[in-house]
Parts: sequence; C-alpha cells; structure tokens
Amino acid sequence: MDQDRIDGKWTEIKGQLRESYGDLTDDDIEEAKGDREQLIGKLQQKLGETKDDVRDTIDRILAKI
Repeated sequence: MDQDRIDGKWTEIKGQLRESYGDLTDDDIEEAKGDREQLIGKLQQKLGETKDDVRDTIDRILAKI
C-alpha cells in the first residue's frame, strides 16, 4: 500500500490496530503516524513480538482496507 493510501485511511488503520493490539494507546499509534517502519518498531518494542509477526499483522490489516 502506498503512502498516500495509508495517510488517507489512517483513522481506519488506527481502529484496526487497536482491535489487534489492545495494549496500544492513541499516543502510541499517533507517534508512528504514517511511518510504517516506526509503527512496526513501536509495536515490536511495546508488545515483545517479532518484527515479522508485527509486519504480518499490519499487512493483514492493510489488506482489509
């Protein structure tokens, strides 16, 4: 998904991320707004998951949108 589509769907993406990762706060998500790699790093750090697991979850979310 290209950056323009991510920016345009950010609210929807945030909701999906909160459903997938209940421990995330709005601040956690907003810090990484629009930057996929920063978001992956933030999720990986906060949740203790592997980068590949986080990337797979984000890819599933983006595929639905």
